[in-house]
Formats: sequence, structure tokens, C-alpha cells
Amino acid sequence: MKYFLVAGEASGDLHASNLMAALKVTDSEAEFCFLGGDLMQAQGGKLIKHYREMAFMGFIPVLLNLRTILRNMKMCQQAIVDYQPDVVILIDYPGFNLKIAKFVKTKTNIPVYYYISPKVWAWKEYRVKSFKKYVDQMLCILPFEVDFFKKHNYKVEYVGNPTVDAIADFKKKNKDDSREKFIQENNLAEKPFIALLAGSRKQEIKDNLPTMLEVVKKFPDYQAVIAGAPGMDPDYYNAYIAGSNCKIIFDQTYRLLSYSDAALVTSGTATLETSLFRVPQVVCYRMPVPHLAHWAFKNILHTPYISLVNLIANKEVVKELFAKYFSKENIEEEIDRLLNDKAYRNNMLEGYDRIINILGEAGASKKAANIIVKKLHTHQ
Repeated sequence: MKYFLVAGEASGDLHASNLMAALKVTDSEAEFCFLGGDLMQAQGGKLIKHYREMAFMGFIPVLLNLRTILRNMKMCQQAIVDYQPDVVILIDYPGFNLKIAKFVKTKTNIPVYYYISPKVWAWKEYRVKSFKKYVDQMLCILPFEVDFFKKHNYKVEYVGNPTVDAIADFKKKNKDDSREKFIQENNLAEKPFIALLAGSRKQEIKDNLPTMLEVVKKFPDYQAVIAGAPGMDPDYYNAYIAGSNCKIIFDQTYRLLSYSDAALVTSGTATLETSLFRVPQVVCYRMPVPHLAHWAFKNILHTPYISLVNLIANKEVVKELFAKYFSKENIEEEIDRLLNDKAYRNNMLEGYDRIINILGEAGASKKAANIIVKKLHTHQ
């Protein structure tokens, strides 16, 4: 069968590539056409547009690049019509993908499946109406999403979490790796590591990395290592790390987390990845107009937490220092506790273990692929 996939950011590229690999096992005649990234391209098929040319975040960047966004959307729509796939599979990226879903459902007879639901439980809950209208099957990766959608009389499937798959696959492929090898290959010092995961977009890096670098200066017995964002130009980091002893490595985030003693992490999938590697972390996210941002979080968003770790646990496992709580002093205090207060550190690790148990075993990509292929055969 022919599959058309749309992923608009680095995390979507990762999870879509794993889904493609699983589809190839389930469907030996699988063919792909997609908007995505390098990982999807490695699975084979035709890349229409790289996500680097699509990822615009925030009201102003979207407004400034509106013509490009509309051009990308039209190009995607035409590519679907030309390719005539058996199914369109959308991965997160709601602003773009929901418009694609509407186009496909109203202009073609091609079924639309959504893998990795947008976070409508946090805000823009009204989008559930669009899911019900334009999406034939929603495949969720967070356990609590099933109950959320049930309130809206929308039946979804929980397939497990692909981050669990990705980490299990990494550990299997790197079972012979060692800290010594990692240090040698990346020209690092023998000191223990503090990992800095400052986001996958330029604006996130600009907002968060300078403060992170100031914090780690207070811990000279540790070395800070930045996990370079996939697809980001290495030169972009130079303005921030010039004159510091901080190293940056690319395409090795999981290796870095494997050997880190603590991490400073912006919100997003990275918080979950860090927890699954059982690395104590501080979630820190700078926001413009911090007091207003905190008010909006409390009064507009429909979620008690910003990190996936706490959302899955339904309690505070990791400290979230964002908006008005984001400061060098607060982050320093928290990282100091994680490094030097054994009981505090162990309490977080116990919370991680509960999350690992909630998410279940690896196999999300395989289960999602099986559901997709089975439903397509039924549809045909």
C-alpha cells in the first residue's frame, strides 16, 4: 500500500520514521511519500519537503512567513492528489496538519489517520470537533488522552509511547557502548556530565541556553554538554558557547543522557526522554512577559503541568521552573539539590519508575502499524 505522511518537526520525524519501519514489516509492499526529515528519508520513499523549511513557532514568525506556510500547504495538498495514497498519516503538528486533514476529507476519498495527537487537552480543546469531522482514526501515545477524548465521545486508540520504543531500540543497538568510549570519541573531560537540552527551535535555544550556561558555571566539578538540536546549524550555537568550556554534540542525545548525572531541560518530549533514562532533571522554560504568561497558564490552559513527566504521573515528579519561576537562582538551587541531596534525588527516580510502569512495554510503532494496515484492509 501507499502511505503519505506529514511530520513538521524533529520529534515527528523520529516517530514517523519508526512508524515507517514498522509499516514495512507489517506491509511488505509499503511505499512512502512524505513531508518530514532525514530519519524518514532513511526509511526510503520520496521526500517532498524537509521540516526545516516548515517549522515556524509563535504568532509573529508565523505571520512573517505566512506566504511560505500557505505555499507549503498547497504543495502538500497537490502532492497528496498526485500520489493518490491509500492513507494520509498525520503526525502531531496541528496548525498545519488539521488543515491538511480537512482538505483530504473534503476533496478526496482517502482516509486520514492521526498518529500522536496534538495536545488539545492543554488548550484549543475545540479542535476535537475537527478531529471527529476529518480524522478517521486517532492513535494516541499518552495514556490519559483516552479518557480525555472519551469525554468528547471520540473513540481513540492508545498504542503505547514511541519514545519508549526509540530508547529501547537505542539501548539494544548500543549495548556495547561505554562512558569511556563516549568521552574519547567526543573529546570530553573525565568530569561527570550535566546535560543541557535547550530546545529544538532557535527561539527556545535563544531564550533558555544563556541562563543554563550561567547556572552550570556554579558547578565546576561537572562539565556541561549541550545536546545539539537535530537539523540545527552548529554555527548557531557559537554565539552562546564562545569563551566557555561547554561542549556541544550532535546526534548523540541518548548517549549523553545515558552517562549524565543531571540535566537542564526545556519542556517537550525531551523531559520524557530524560526521565526514561532516569536522569534527574530541572524543567526550565523562559517565557516573555513571565507574570502574564504564568497567569495565562493558570487561567487559560486546561492542564496543571507543562512537562510530560508530571502530566503522565498526574503529580509533580520534576520541578517546573517556567514563566515567573524561571531564574538563574531557582535553577541553581534545584540542580544543587539533585546533585547533592540523595533522598531528594531518589524520590525523583522513584517517580520516574512509576512513569515507566504507566507507559508500558515498547511496541507503540508496531501496534500503530498493525492497526493502520488492518483498518485499511477493512476499508478496502
